[in-house]
Amino acid sequence: MSSDSSAPIQKIVVKNPVVDLDGDEMTRIIWQKIKDQLILPYLDIDIKYYDLGMEYRDQTNDQVTLDAAEAIKKYKVGIKCATITPDDGRVAEFGLKQKWKSPNGTIRNALNGTVFREPIFIDNVPRLIPAWKKPIIIARHAFGDQYKSTDFEVDGPGKYEVTFTPKGAQEPSLRRTVYDYEGPGVGLGMFNTKESITAFAHACFKMALDRKLPLYLGTKSTVISTYDAYWDKIFISLYESEYKAEFEKAGIWYEHRLVDDMVAQLVKMEGGLILALGNMLGDIISDLVAQGCGSLALMSSVLVAKGEAPGEFIYESEAAHGTVTRHFRQHQQGKATSTNPIASIYAWSRGLIHRAQLDGTPELERFAENLEAACIESVRGGIMTKDLAISIHGNSAGPETYVTTDAYLAEVARRLAELQAGSQ
Repeated sequence: MSSDSSAPIQKIVVKNPVVDLDGDEMTRIIWQKIKDQLILPYLDIDIKYYDLGMEYRDQTNDQVTLDAAEAIKKYKVGIKCATITPDDGRVAEFGLKQKWKSPNGTIRNALNGTVFREPIFIDNVPRLIPAWKKPIIIARHAFGDQYKSTDFEVDGPGKYEVTFTPKGAQEPSLRRTVYDYEGPGVGLGMFNTKESITAFAHACFKMALDRKLPLYLGTKSTVISTYDAYWDKIFISLYESEYKAEFEKAGIWYEHRLVDDMVAQLVKMEGGLILALGNMLGDIISDLVAQGCGSLALMSSVLVAKGEAPGEFIYESEAAHGTVTRHFRQHQQGKATSTNPIASIYAWSRGLIHRAQLDGTPELERFAENLEAACIESVRGGIMTKDLAISIHGNSAGPETYVTTDAYLAEVARRLAELQAGSQ
């Protein structure tokens, strides 16, 4: 094997396309640099491009997001940049037609997928929870619950009831009194479906087998005795009927735990597990895990959905953080920024790993692994962005301890070239 990093790059032919979902603000700027410097020089790849930037979503009445979801279904791998979910301020600032829904939520719902978030461990970045040494993957069931709930405010005494009327029936078959208000208050009604929870369970069992990690489901079934217990009923039924033998062969297991006990144990464990959670808890605890490992920018995120064919799964990888508005404002002023691009790079690497595994192309998988190694080795070598320098040195970290985004990407590119040359 040659180790001459100056030798011409032999591009890897990627057998099938990937879907590229562009985003907003600073992450959009970095996204293009990643493609130009780290992806396209090495890969002969058919990229199906969809612009999910806020302005184009508004221009197409968000049809582009639905089209992108259909493309992911077709090609099985999507790679997504961070995007804005506009609030009232953004609507006014950009003259948008309306507050468009979260692109992540729209795609998750279209694919009926599960979000798996995993922190990226780098030796010299201190962890706020030092016990963590092994992978900790949070599976978030990103459908229904509080994020699709109906909530309201009441201005005086009255009765809050919920009813269920079977399709075709004239009268409710179920009626429950939620609360008798004696004065003003608020109410909330939420839901989930057997189909969605079952798809979530399949994705969790699949990820556990792929990563050879035990799976835990965290609920509060002692308090929410019907709603949360319904999840465990589905999980244990699938485990016993379809996955138990494979789990035992792999030396892993499935357990249901009360979520408060599980989170309390999590901060004392070494890691080495997948924790399946509902929508809001998954959102909150995945951020806790990310920050516990040093930075929100050190978090990979993969959406896994069951395909139509037996045993078929669809993957969409993304940056788990936002669009870094503050740095984008600096960029607009012509100032260099020290924005951490690692999660965005990992969106590409994890998506390409799935493409490689689906296509049976180990050379593409090695490239993606080399790309991740180049990111980590750059930080280990002392070349890092400001957020990581602060994690290591504290708020007193001076300019000598960190580099700009462009300088960090250049170092990753240099190391990637060396690793790829050694792989040929």
